[in-house]
Amino acid sequence: MRKVAVTVLVAILSCILILEPTFINADTDQSDAAVLMHMYSSLNSPPQLTKWSSTSGDPCGESWKGIKCSGSRVTEIDLSGLGLTGSMGYELDKLTSLTNFDISNNNLGNQLPYQLPANVQQLNLASNGFSGGLPYSISTMTSLKYLNVSHNQIQGQLNDMFGSLSSLSTLDLSFNAMTGDLPKSFSQLTDITDMYLQNNQFTGTIDVLATLGLNNLNVENNRFTGWIPAQLKGINLKTGGNSWSSGPAPPPPPGTPPASRPNRNHKSGNNGHSSEGGSGSSGKSGISGGAIAGIVISLLVVGAIIAFFVVKKRSRKPSSDIEKLDNQPFAPLASQEVQEMKSVQPSSLTGTKTFEAPASINLRPPPMDRNKSFDEDDITTKPIIRPKKVNTVPINAKQYSVADLQMATDSFNVENLIGEGSIGRVYRAEFDDGKVLAVKKINSSALSNAEDFLDIVAEISRLHHQNVTELVGYCSEHGQHLLVYEFHKNGSLYDFLHLSDEYSKPLTWNSRVKIALGSARALEYLHEVCSPSVIHKNFKSANILLDTELNPHLSDCGLASIVREADQANGGSGYSAPEVAMSGQYTIKSDVYSFGVVMLELMTGRQPFDSSRPRSEQSLVRWATPQLHDIDALAKMVDPALKGLYPVKSLSRFADVIALCVQPEPEFRPPMSEVVQALVRLVQRANMSKRTTVGNEQGSLRGNSSDQE
Repeated sequence: MRKVAVTVLVAILSCILILEPTFINADTDQSDAAVLMHMYSSLNSPPQLTKWSSTSGDPCGESWKGIKCSGSRVTEIDLSGLGLTGSMGYELDKLTSLTNFDISNNNLGNQLPYQLPANVQQLNLASNGFSGGLPYSISTMTSLKYLNVSHNQIQGQLNDMFGSLSSLSTLDLSFNAMTGDLPKSFSQLTDITDMYLQNNQFTGTIDVLATLGLNNLNVENNRFTGWIPAQLKGINLKTGGNSWSSGPAPPPPPGTPPASRPNRNHKSGNNGHSSEGGSGSSGKSGISGGAIAGIVISLLVVGAIIAFFVVKKRSRKPSSDIEKLDNQPFAPLASQEVQEMKSVQPSSLTGTKTFEAPASINLRPPPMDRNKSFDEDDITTKPIIRPKKVNTVPINAKQYSVADLQMATDSFNVENLIGEGSIGRVYRAEFDDGKVLAVKKINSSALSNAEDFLDIVAEISRLHHQNVTELVGYCSEHGQHLLVYEFHKNGSLYDFLHLSDEYSKPLTWNSRVKIALGSARALEYLHEVCSPSVIHKNFKSANILLDTELNPHLSDCGLASIVREADQANGGSGYSAPEVAMSGQYTIKSDVYSFGVVMLELMTGRQPFDSSRPRSEQSLVRWATPQLHDIDALAKMVDPALKGLYPVKSLSRFADVIALCVQPEPEFRPPMSEVVQALVRLVQRANMSKRTTVGNEQGSLRGNSSDQE
């Protein structure tokens, strides 16, 4: 009997050991695993990522290729040089324990995700063909020590987002297409030792780098001007291929401390003096330096006094003398330029600045400083108000000719017409290289002048996000104004929901949630990442374009200023928030309302306003809102095209988000970042339960499918 009991016990223990992997929880945190599974899918499920899966698995316990963990959390991802394509996916910021992320030397060639892991210390995204701009989420990565985005196609100006990156020691932005001046927040990179900015299109000076403790700096092949700061000449410095000023640099203003650099071997030096002759120099060098400084200051004071009397003597003469002086380093100001700049800061035109003009002949002060040397009362010319200069914001898009676009669209043949909106028609354009793009031809009545159009183009060209339709180029000649966008052959969400015929495959529930999430991310980018915020004002399903994988791309971003008020006020027939109908005022919260209406379209398959329905059901929001928290009513409201194939809990949570977005009071509507997080959680839960939930629940819903309308 005892032997039998022992035998049974051994058998039970053997079964437990055999079944242990099935019942014990996976080693990897569920959130981390979900992100990696989605990444695998976004990377087109490459076979070189051995052991990876898009539906299940345990990255830490199964040792997925390139993955390292600490406990249950993923800490390192190294996928460099594997020839990967596709995109990195979304929700990377959920990898909160990730410290090393290297996906360099692949072929991802897409927009950089704007939500990167916040706690990463080493981030290498080099040599991927990434386009767009640097994501602003980098500003939150306070632990970042190494950042490499070199050898991509990153464009646009750098946002002033480096102020919190005091731990960064290496920054490599080389071989991209970045433009504009270096951000002032570079000066706060207190730990930086290596910076590589070569082969971009940066402009302005590099003065902001003067006080950094750099060992290596490469700024070759840009458009930098001005003088190379003396503080940088003792380091490994490469400066060729720029337009540096020749001759000696101007002396610093009186009272400026002597040029010095941080001690790169020891951050806290013994004193504030720099000693090129070594630390063993005696006090003699200090006396000589003080004597020289005293002589220079004395000469400047004497020069200022002489300049005062010269200027005072000539103050009643025409301003041509000053223009002759200014003409040495740059072209003279036209009278209307003077008048325009005077209108910017009239209170700063003081007599004190008049003394500085003769002493700054060899300088290159900014235009506003030059303006300050003029006396407001001496200018008698009639003010000329010029249009805003379009070159203040560079246009990061290709310029096409009308002839180019006529050939590509077959002279804007009606057969190539793919859409028509309130400001113009959209045509399919096929170019000689086989590339297909979309051309929006702006109605002449929508624009007052060409300068306004170029300003709009410049602003749109700064918008870069994976869910925002990318501006490729523009045309402004012969009175024609056209915008050239990337082309998405699946058309708009409106077409999918409302114009599909009986042979078309309807959108699945997962596709609808995916479209809602991507569209929410687009609005979150416009509202909370762009600075200043961009209000869309015309958010509707017709402006959500779908690519071949049904990823959404929001169109008409940045065009709100030329959409006629009458078209905006009706909100595209049912999209407009209540406060817009009353006051005509748009805010980011009115965009949130419109987003809620689109979510209702996705859930119900109905149009926002449908006059063919009974009067009580014509307005989608009014009809649906009272029923959003009633699970039985939801089952009847849901789009019949789904045929009951959706998880009940997912539908309920989707409806909860809608209810928040379409609240009548704008102050109670959530910001888009909260909407995104709610939809992300919904997607994650759907991924965890996936098909089993649908299989278990569709039976109870399928019976109601006949009366869901």
